[in-house]
Amino acid sequence: MRFSTMKRALAGTVAAGVTLALAACSGGGSPNSTTAAPSFDANKQYNVSVWAWEPTIQQDSNVVKAFEKQYPNIKVAVTNSGGPSDEYTSLSNALQAGTGLPDVGQIEYYALPQYAIGSNLADLTRFGAGDLQGKYTTGTWNSVNQTTAKGVKGVYALPVDSGPMALFYNEATFKKAGISAPPTTWDEFYQDAVKIHALGSNYYITTDSGSDAGFLTSLMWQMSPGAFKTDGQNVSVNFSDPGFAKFVETWQKLIDNHLISTSVASWSDEWFRGLGDGSIASLPIGAWMPANLLAHAPAAKGNFRVAPMPSLDGKPVNSENGGSSLAIMSKSSPDTQVAAYKFLDFVSNGEGAKLRVQAGNFPSLQATLDDPSFQSSTGDYSAPDLLGYFGGQQYNQVLAQSAKAVNSGWSYLPFQVSANSKFADTVGKAYNGSGTPLSKGLSDWADAIVALGNGQGYKVTKVG
Repeated sequence: MRFSTMKRALAGTVAAGVTLALAACSGGGSPNSTTAAPSFDANKQYNVSVWAWEPTIQQDSNVVKAFEKQYPNIKVAVTNSGGPSDEYTSLSNALQAGTGLPDVGQIEYYALPQYAIGSNLADLTRFGAGDLQGKYTTGTWNSVNQTTAKGVKGVYALPVDSGPMALFYNEATFKKAGISAPPTTWDEFYQDAVKIHALGSNYYITTDSGSDAGFLTSLMWQMSPGAFKTDGQNVSVNFSDPGFAKFVETWQKLIDNHLISTSVASWSDEWFRGLGDGSIASLPIGAWMPANLLAHAPAAKGNFRVAPMPSLDGKPVNSENGGSSLAIMSKSSPDTQVAAYKFLDFVSNGEGAKLRVQAGNFPSLQATLDDPSFQSSTGDYSAPDLLGYFGGQQYNQVLAQSAKAVNSGWSYLPFQVSANSKFADTVGKAYNGSGTPLSKGLSDWADAIVALGNGQGYKVTKVG
């Protein structure tokens, strides 16, 4: 169910028109968190417009139908935005024009700061969102807590799913290569890559074409959660953490020795064929991946397993990769915001959250992750096709533990969407045979981030 979402997001497709400068994006005129929210009137008719790309939040979805059944006086009109980058382009255009915005927008966690910083999103604390902290995983809750350029801290969205990373691997290929257990460290990952490539020139432990900023920033999150720091308009970029530098050295060896495929693009037909026939033997990616494997790499049924992400020392430490939230636009009228929050609450932690998990989305709610029926994929979360795909492994149990191991302290740049657009032209050069070392590509990306942020009114410093 996540394919249409993540195909665009993780391929690094970023709209050129999304740059939101500090001064240009103020929502203006929106009630703040100290203003009492209007009362919800069950006898009044409300209309809420929503932009979203995820299949379970579309007009004909069970989620929208169940919501309108519970709230018959709220009519929801969902526009399929096509994908994250498409939506961000449309939001940027509407913000610049000052008209045409939806009441509710689906926004990925990495993109959320770029909209919150300019006061484009309503602070949800006045609706009681601040009391929900204990319901969500640490990573997702931290992602929706943001600060505007004016220093106003608040809850600017509600989580609707999450993406703790895990290693999805083809057990049959691993055994064929003489590997009895998945790697627990990045050094072991390298050693396994050597064994897998020895099976044939078309066998690789994984792929990385250097176009996906989301993947590498997730690895930063795991090993160097302080890579990006924001304090008001002051931003620092630090890629010099010794642990992350060690990972970069290992990944450089994988590239230099042709042990990972740098030519197969993620989400392409060739990529799924490789995952299906086992020639692409593993995939470090977000926990939303199982339904995509079932749908697009069916030939690997029974062979795939899930393991915790490798780490530098084998100890459980993790990060997020993907995931999204629902936010209310600050320009939406106060009355409409009241009804819109009912929708957010329903989708995020009400009946809609369960319906979305049943459809294949990975939860952001801690109670769901702790639920034995979710971890065993039985009862309310029965998924027999996926259980068979993973050879009967209780894969959600591994993924739930992966969510608990997410490293704290991470924050995205307040202009991450724009920064990611510079990734392929800097870091990507380390993958195209130009001879650019990965460390040099990262340094160049940091320089580009500094120039980009300073051009938008921030004070950006490169550390190290």
